[in-house]
Amino acid sequence: FKASKMGKGGESAISSKAVSGKGPELVKKSSKYTWEEVKKHITPDDAWIVHNNKVYDVSNWHDHPGGAVIFTHAGDDMTDIFAAFHAPGSHSMMRKFYIGDLIPESVTHKDASQLAFEKGYRDLRSKLIMMGMFKSSKVYYAYKCSFNMCMWLTTVAMVKFSDSMAVHIGSALLLGLFWQQCGWLAHDFLHHQVFAKRKYGDVAGIFWGDLMQGYSMQWWKNKHNGHHAVPNLHNSSATSQDGDPDIDTMPLLAWSLKQAQSFRELRADGKDSPFVKFMIKWQAFFYFPILLLARLSWLNESFKTAFGLGASSENAALEMKTRGLQYPLLEKCGIILHWAWVIVLSSGFGTFSIGYSLMYFLTATCGCGLFLALVFGLGHNGMSTYDAETRPDFWKLQVTTTRNITGGHGFPQWFVDWLCGGLQYQVDHHLFPMMPRHNLPKTHKLIASFCKEWGVKYHEADLVNGTIEVLNHLSNVSDDFIAEFVTEFPAM
Repeated sequence: FKASKMGKGGESAISSKAVSGKGPELVKKSSKYTWEEVKKHITPDDAWIVHNNKVYDVSNWHDHPGGAVIFTHAGDDMTDIFAAFHAPGSHSMMRKFYIGDLIPESVTHKDASQLAFEKGYRDLRSKLIMMGMFKSSKVYYAYKCSFNMCMWLTTVAMVKFSDSMAVHIGSALLLGLFWQQCGWLAHDFLHHQVFAKRKYGDVAGIFWGDLMQGYSMQWWKNKHNGHHAVPNLHNSSATSQDGDPDIDTMPLLAWSLKQAQSFRELRADGKDSPFVKFMIKWQAFFYFPILLLARLSWLNESFKTAFGLGASSENAALEMKTRGLQYPLLEKCGIILHWAWVIVLSSGFGTFSIGYSLMYFLTATCGCGLFLALVFGLGHNGMSTYDAETRPDFWKLQVTTTRNITGGHGFPQWFVDWLCGGLQYQVDHHLFPMMPRHNLPKTHKLIASFCKEWGVKYHEADLVNGTIEVLNHLSNVSDDFIAEFVTEFPAM
């Protein structure tokens, strides 16, 4: 079989003579590839992907509209994640990258039952489209936007018209909650759940992200799209970019024994540093303090991204180096204006002391970090993790790495629904990320029925039990790490 490397994706196809002015057609390539051959091409500069048994070479395709997230599926089948993230008709852009066909018989890890299962969930997606579940209610989102702005105006009024410290602390906590709710709105707009035109969603995302929260839209999209594509996956190698950035939390937190040991390769002696050993041993106790400070880290990464001062990951660095910011002026202006209004508010419009202003800001910031991370931490933390090269199919990957959140322990379902901003249906959202949140409850019933029919289990827990599960998981990883360390280095 032909095993040529194209270098930059699409160059061979582009050089082919186009037919009818519509670009190269699939019939002009007759190469056949085995699954084993596809799996060799897993890095951004040598990336092959499969869609409906067609093989595409997207090596160095840094102009991909969705950014560097495409490289998370290098050397793998992207049929279902492509459908999850793209509008109908988007596949036409892939023609120029086509290099041949996959030999179906070479895919030995899928039997007839698995193929039937995959057809089943693709049919379910088609059914949901026919039901209109991907159409948004503009009235609903107008209400959510208005409600959020009312929260913001209330925090401002509590500072402007009161001299009470208790009222100011309440304002700071409400500001933290406002930022959390802005996160869910930006999330919906940037997943393109609301508008058919992506530019409208991007601009709304810059408003709710950069301006109101101080988070760079491009930083968030790179990180979050990568997470959606490969939730709870470890990178297959040090140079590949096929892992989940959301679990890239070493050396502070480790979600598996493999991850806990991952920093050994960075040291000449191949051993864990004293800092790593200390943090992993006590990570269950550090979990909530780390969440409190999470927003400070996100603000820092966002500022660096918007002003070209650095990147939060190798994948993000590659995207910034090859593409730069998609909306450089809007992002910079949004971040600057965000800090302008935050400084004015935190200083009590110039009446607070420096210490009091810092107290207000840190209360709001730490509160937001806790409110945000508590929700999305419950969504995935403590669930299954996989190596990128042994990931299951799209549906099982999304379901087994994800946890839904229900009411319970005194928290009514309506409160959970509001607090989590649609992410209480985390399983359903991961399966259909472009579905507006107001359609998730009805979709959930169909997904639950489908999972029951095919014997696929999905997990649900309330806020309290879910948090206990996360802490127990961290503790278990610590125990495994300590036990393995003593076994491997008994003399230490």
